[in-house]
Amino acid sequence: MIKRLYFYSVTFFIFYLMIIPSSPIVLIHLCIILPCVVFGTYLIFAKKGTQFHKTIGKVYMILMGITGILTLFIPAQVGQRIFNHFGALHLLSILTIYAVPRAWFAIKRGDVKTHKSAMIKLYIGGIIIAGSFAILAPGRYLHTLFFN
Repeated sequence: MIKRLYFYSVTFFIFYLMIIPSSPIVLIHLCIILPCVVFGTYLIFAKKGTQFHKTIGKVYMILMGITGILTLFIPAQVGQRIFNHFGALHLLSILTIYAVPRAWFAIKRGDVKTHKSAMIKLYIGGIIIAGSFAILAPGRYLHTLFFN
């Protein structure tokens, strides 16, 4: 399983080196979030509580925490802006910044229910919804990459 995850991560690494965006911060965001897509999907569907789950989960949470903070520095490209910088997707950055420590401290306390809830919200909001908007919204970098 580790070899497969490594293979997917390397494949993503090669992929995002081929699609260097104009902004270095967007490239850094892509480099961090693409492995999170693989790790998060694995963690949602794999057996919980194993040592492998815990290890990959720690990496996933650290990477998601970094990307949650990092995305605050990426200006909104489409839609309404607040302070000529923040857009609707930045609300998902706030969700990420909130959910990561909530899930982390919940599992440290042994509160599996809160941990599970926070991780599902993080995956749906931070990966599924944000990723869908990033790919499907015209004017965004990934939309241009995939559809032009």
